[in-house]
Amino acid sequence: MFESFLQALTAHQKIAVFSHIRPDGDCIGAQIGLSLWLQSKGFDVTAFNDDPVPDNLQWLTQLFPIIPPTEERMSGFDLYILLDGNSPSRFGSFPAWLKQFPNPVFCVDHHPDAEDLFDEAVIQVSASSTCELIAHMIREDGSPFTPEMARALYAGINTDTGSLQFSSVSPATVRVVADLLEAGSFTPDQVAEKLYSSRTIGEIQLLSRSLANIELRLNNQLAFTVVTQEMLADTEGVDTGGLVQYPLSIAGVKVALLFKDLGEKGVKISLRSRSDIDVNRWARKLDGGGHQRAAGAWHPGPMDRAIEDTIQLGAPLFDESEREKMSEE
Repeated sequence: MFESFLQALTAHQKIAVFSHIRPDGDCIGAQIGLSLWLQSKGFDVTAFNDDPVPDNLQWLTQLFPIIPPTEERMSGFDLYILLDGNSPSRFGSFPAWLKQFPNPVFCVDHHPDAEDLFDEAVIQVSASSTCELIAHMIREDGSPFTPEMARALYAGINTDTGSLQFSSVSPATVRVVADLLEAGSFTPDQVAEKLYSSRTIGEIQLLSRSLANIELRLNNQLAFTVVTQEMLADTEGVDTGGLVQYPLSIAGVKVALLFKDLGEKGVKISLRSRSDIDVNRWARKLDGGGHQRAAGAWHPGPMDRAIEDTIQLGAPLFDESEREKMSEE
């Protein structure tokens, strides 16, 4: 799968590796794992992200630093690699740097609907995570996992699969995880402690208030909650990642939504499914996208309008699901 990608790498020496803005565990783990592997192969590597790394992932940057791009830092590269996103718009200032410093662009990702603009790309939608793809690539190259690579890639797989609970997990995923555990000199509980058991009081308060906001619609098959600007200000703007999983855990709920008010930037919408309802299709109606079970979108606001428009656009998917269920009976 990676033969063309690996061969094309050999024509380059100084590589800039980008992870997407509003970074999560998968993109940070993939970025650090890939950067460490490239460095071990003799490449000159720098890892960039416009946004800060979330607090619960900061420990990963001790394995390999991630820095914001600047004009001084961006000069001199001969290759860009984008991870965990297949549209340059997901990478902050990257399109501007590409225009100023034109170079080939490679991509490794597991999201659908990739833009056709990469010089080399490995896009596998069936993979659980970009970290899983990076691990497969390292194995195909015949390189060993160092303990540092293993920790980074394991953390990314863990966060993007809900600790191996999501339907995207395959036997290949579990085999990779076993290899990473053998190479990493760590135990799952040690990584889980860093990822999930170091919450701030602000995060717990935001969770409490978001749970109190949960509403049910569409015959109680849709649950959603709202995070307002006031809530973010009161809790010092903590990360909202993972909040959408709580309404999804309600009995009978097929899809959960999280609406996050970003003021002048509009409303960020996180969509999650645990049914045959494809939230990627739903998100694309709002100029967003993602996977069948997890997607994201944006609405210009205000919040009330965002909620009603989003539900109206998604309601036909519930009707379609019911018709298909009846036809199978």
